[in-house]
Amino acid sequence: MALQIGFLLFPQVQQLDLTGPYDVLASLPDVQVHLVWKDLVPVTASTGLVLKPTTTFEDCPALDVICVPGGAGVGPLMEDEQTLAFIKAQAAQARYVTSVCTGSLVLGAAGLLQGKRATTHWAYHELLPTLGAIPVKDRVVRDGNLFTGGGITAGIDFALTLAQELVGVDTAQLVQLQLEYAPAPPFDSGSPQTAPSGIVDEARKRAAPSLKLRTEITERAAAKLNLR
Repeated sequence: MALQIGFLLFPQVQQLDLTGPYDVLASLPDVQVHLVWKDLVPVTASTGLVLKPTTTFEDCPALDVICVPGGAGVGPLMEDEQTLAFIKAQAAQARYVTSVCTGSLVLGAAGLLQGKRATTHWAYHELLPTLGAIPVKDRVVRDGNLFTGGGITAGIDFALTLAQELVGVDTAQLVQLQLEYAPAPPFDSGSPQTAPSGIVDEARKRAAPSLKLRTEITERAAAKLNLR
């Protein structure tokens, strides 16, 4: 039977969080990939791309892999009881529970990170312990059947790592070659550790309002989980 893989699709998702790993996992043999949301109305990503759900929470089959991407819309998701209930129900029977970028905060709000090693986007890494997670600053972190990817582009690394687990290293490498995934960026500024200090300062300044809001949401989520 085909592996059932589901990506949560929601308003203000970061499209590359979703479409990067989607391209990898949808390229595997014998898989069926779903874009899951409350209804089938098209959803607008944070940068304006319009995406269409393929199934609803109600109609979604039992998933072998559930993946929660991140994006500007994760704050509301962290307090959306319908979404959290769907994630928890699927995670209870899934082979792999996964996230990309700040999608890990949604998993945390669902109570799925407690005592688990996990990562997220660098700008929000400090929020992981509040949700009971053990923060690890790697692009891909595995703890049992939990896979979390770092910020945005790390979703491709995450998906290839998971692909190896699902179908073996040879097929995973074949997909990587077909996608010509051989990163060679023009600047060494992809992390706070390598970017010029002025660039890091500006990035932190731009993320500050979102970090403040997500800190408040994370504190409320932790209180609901009796972690505060």
